[in-house]
Order: sequence, then structure tokens, then C-alpha cells
Amino acid sequence: MLDLSRFLEADGSPKIGAPLGLLTGVYAALEPDRPALTADGRVYSRAEVEALANRRARQLEALGVGSHDAVIIALPNGAEFYLTTLACWKLGATPAHVSWRLTEPEFAEIVDWARPKLVVGGPAADRDWGAPSLPPGVAPDPGVSAETLGEREWGPWKMATSGGSTGRPKLVVDPNPAVWGDGKTSLNRRSGCTVINPGPLYHSAPFGMMIPGLCEGCHVVDMPRFDAERWLQLVDQHRPEWIYLVPTMMARIANLPEAVRAKYDVSSIKTLLHMAAPCPPWAKAFWIDYLGPDAVWEIYGGTERFGSTMISGREWLQKPGSVGKVRAGIEMRILDEDGTERPVGEVGEIFFRRPGALGSTYRYVGVEPRRRGEWITFGDLGRVDEDGYLFIADRRTDMIVSGGANLYPAEIESAIDSLPGVLSSVVVGLPHPDLGLVPHAVVQVAPDRLASADGAAILAGLRDRLAVTKHPRSIEFTSETIRDDAGKSRRSAWRDRCIAAQERSA
Repeated sequence: MLDLSRFLEADGSPKIGAPLGLLTGVYAALEPDRPALTADGRVYSRAEVEALANRRARQLEALGVGSHDAVIIALPNGAEFYLTTLACWKLGATPAHVSWRLTEPEFAEIVDWARPKLVVGGPAADRDWGAPSLPPGVAPDPGVSAETLGEREWGPWKMATSGGSTGRPKLVVDPNPAVWGDGKTSLNRRSGCTVINPGPLYHSAPFGMMIPGLCEGCHVVDMPRFDAERWLQLVDQHRPEWIYLVPTMMARIANLPEAVRAKYDVSSIKTLLHMAAPCPPWAKAFWIDYLGPDAVWEIYGGTERFGSTMISGREWLQKPGSVGKVRAGIEMRILDEDGTERPVGEVGEIFFRRPGALGSTYRYVGVEPRRRGEWITFGDLGRVDEDGYLFIADRRTDMIVSGGANLYPAEIESAIDSLPGVLSSVVVGLPHPDLGLVPHAVVQVAPDRLASADGAAILAGLRDRLAVTKHPRSIEFTSETIRDDAGKSRRSAWRDRCIAAQERSA
């Protein structure tokens, strides 16, 4: 029997330093029949999650996995993903959560960087990756024990992939051990509450918030793939207090007919946390009105956790478009290419400094950080106003310099996405003989609207939203999905594709 007092505070929340691999057992001992995970069409109790994760851990251990070993997990959302991650933590191993949709060359590059002890899933289960493989759906032998494993030497708690604006994946290792503390908690999330995961677990934010949620006794309701009305159904059914969404999801829900939204009760939601991509102002305003300004929170930051800002819905109403002020204990500067600080209101690259952050919150594999001394950047551009509120412009590498003017694709995309009938958009710079680059927009519409989509209508809709100098010089339409369920688009891939099409037509 676990000594509960070692791991829990008086209010039932995890103690700082409590091992993630043991916490699910602690909560299972307290209330074994309480729901812990809803996935794959069924509800798993706390006792079931603990038993299945222990059996999975012994299965991985028999394949050679131990403390500080990396295990690549390339699985779609589902109970197997959650259980495999918990199993890694129970062994002191490091889960490396990777998209199961990667091509074989992309996956091979990540395997080479991660040097895993085991690969679970992946694009080709029969390929030799240089490490043992465990195909999806292979359960432990029936005789494997479900008893709780003992304490281990806890290795780094996660290894994430991040492509930034380049689309080329890199690995970000969080060197902190797999124990409760910094990076595992989430704003206003209460121990034992119900949460809904709408995003792919191979992305950093869903992984870093939802699976640790199991370790603080939360009931995690997983969506294998995001659907706006289905999300509302799950909220109405499970009554979550805390939710995470990305702006793409927020926009899809906001764009549902009012009669559809009215069928579902969302009053249980006390906190909506969003991040991962710029949020169109119209979508943000909708959610503030939908849930109330005190329920809506936004964080700007990155997987590396060396710097972030935060803003409440109430603050946003006073500073529309802002992503907030820098968080306590972190410094922020806006610098030009020469490292000179930009004046208030002028755009430059956003740099952060967090005491002790170098090497303490992240370690890159496959790329070097962009920094100036102790000041580090995600590569984003932005400006601060006179009150210290940050406004994001775009990625440094995505900025379009057209005739000497700096154009920011994210700003243009936000305006296009607010137009009726637009599902999403991506804006890239195409070569121009006179101006250098000019903005080109790829606009996603529903398949039944593709034939009637009209670029002139898009430009007309932008007249009151953007200065004409920011309007796309060319527009194409697609029914292909531009952004994934985490709100990400591989802009570099779209740019290459559009430039190739331009060259073919020349």
C-alpha cells in the first residue's frame, strides 16, 4: 500500500516532487472506481488505468526499457497513447511523443536524433529503425502483473518535436525529472476535475497538459479527432470545468449556427485556456462573450518554457489583440537585427530571459537555439505598448518584405479568416521581379463552395479590415485542410508548393 501522505497535499493535490509514475496509483487507491480516462468509446476507472499502465510498463521493461531511456511514441490519440506514456514514467524512461502521420524519412530523422530504446507505433511497423519496435495494438501477455511498480531513478519527463515555422522537426528535451512540479500544472486546473482533450497528443500542449492531468486525479475525456459539434456534445455530457482549445477550434465552434450551439450547455466551464497560434480577434471576442471575460485566458510561449506572457479575457477587452504581459520571474525585450532594443510600439524580435532557464527547461536536439547571451527567442516578431502589453506580428522567418515594406502573414490570415465562408487560410510570399516578394493567399473553403469561390469577394471583404498595401496579390482556393487540429500550418511547405506552381505556370 502506498503511503498517501508522501505524495498528496491536504487538499488532495499532488505534492511538489511526487513521482508522476506513482501518482496514478495514489489516486486509484483513494477512489478506485472514479472515472479517469474516457477514450476509444469507453470509460476507464482510476483502478483500470493504474493496472493497465503497470502491465504496459512491465511489457516495455521486458523489451529493455529502463530509467533515462527514450521511448518514441508515434500513436494516434487513444488509451494506448496515455497508457504507454504513464508506463514510461513508471519505469523512469522519457516518452518522446511524435506524430504518427510523419513520413518515413521524417520519422527516421527523429529516430536518429532521439536514439530510443524502443519505438512504439510509427509510419512503418515492419521497418528496422535501429531500435526494437512495438506495433500498435500489441497488448501485454495476460499473465503480466498489474501490481504497482516501485520507485525508480526518474529521467527527463518528456521529449517533444517542434518544427517552428520551418516545418523541419527538431527535438526539445525537458530535462526536468518525471515528478510533479514546474511544467506539469496548468492555470486554474483543479485536482480531480474533468477536462476534455481536443488536440493531437503528439503536440506539446495537449501532451503536457492532459497526461499530467491523469497524474493529479483528473478525468480526461479524449477526442480522437476534433469536431466542433461533437466537442459541444462532450461538454454537455461530461460537464468539464477546465478546457483547452487552440484558435482554429475556437473559430470552428464560433462559426457553428447559433441554433446548434444553443442545444448544448457549456455553463460548467470555469476556465478556457488557449495558446499555440494567434487567435483572430473576432473569435476571441466571441468566446469572451460566450463564457464571460473571467473564464478566458491566453498564454503565449513555447515548448521550451524559457519565456511566456499571459492575458485574461478582461484585460484583452482593454487591450484587444494583445497576448498579455510577461509572466512573473521572466524578462522580455524587443530587439532589432543588431541586438538594439526597439522603441515602444515598434516591431522587432521578441527575446526572453528567465533566470536559470539556459539548460534548465529545455535542450534542443537537431538545432541550436537562437539567442543573444542569456536572451533567447522563439523566432517571433512583436511590439509592446506603453503599458508593457505584447502584440505578436509574426514569425521572423515568415515575414514578407515587399518593396521595402514588412508584411506579416498572420495579420493577413486573421483578416481573411474572419470573412464568411472561409474555413482557414495561409499567406506566403511569392517572388516578384520588382517588389521582391508579394503576398499570396491560399484560402480553404468547404468542398461544395469551391467552384463558386471568388477572389474578388475576398479582396472586397478585406477593404475595411486591412490597408490595401497588405492585400494578397493573388488568391487560390482549396478544400484541403490547411491547419491541423492544433492550429498549426506548415507554412514553409505551402510556400514551396506555391512557388513551384508559379514556376510551372511561368
